[in-house]
Amino acid sequence: MNMFALTKESLIDKKILDCPAGACSFTAIGNQSGLDVTACDIAYHYSVDFLQEKGHSDIKHAMEHMKKVKNNYQWGFFAGVEDLRAHRIRALQTCTKDIERSKERYIPVTLPSLPFRDEQFDIILSAHFLFLYADRLDLSFHLDTVDELLRVTKEELRIFPLVDLNGARYQYLDEVIHYLIKKGCTAEEIKVSYEFQRNANSMLKICKKGEQYD
Repeated sequence: MNMFALTKESLIDKKILDCPAGACSFTAIGNQSGLDVTACDIAYHYSVDFLQEKGHSDIKHAMEHMKKVKNNYQWGFFAGVEDLRAHRIRALQTCTKDIERSKERYIPVTLPSLPFRDEQFDIILSAHFLFLYADRLDLSFHLDTVDELLRVTKEELRIFPLVDLNGARYQYLDEVIHYLIKKGCTAEEIKVSYEFQRNANSMLKICKKGEQYD
């Protein structure tokens, strides 16, 4: 919620898509809290057992790396590396258990294509993918993915953060915003209260047809 400057109340009666969702707990906790959340990710092509095994492996690798670059992060939301590890493991466990219970909410996809109908969702949340991996995903991929995300949302798309892995503002962000405005959307950079990676404290709020979503 802090990443996207949202409240639970603002999402009531909204159809929400988390894309790409990964092995995170937002979908599970959101639906348990009365929201209507669907998750999609390339990872859901695989079995729950594989996701658990790969998830633990990824967390172990990430924490080993994190210890070497601790100064690149703000340690306010998390108390330290061990607290972050525990948080990630809980999220992984919550996610995989929810997939076993509600597999229909976890849709395997390979971006930039999505298997959803036009305007199937009211709002789409996209975290830690677009812009972040600018070293391996080119501008064309970003524009194609944003187009597809906008196709399946009725109102709005929010993307967090707006920096690459080095904490620098995505070099083509102005081009993306110009592209969106030419399509008739509004695109606004908004500071948010969540910051873990240094300088990763802004999101892009994109509204279709000038509609505002509060």
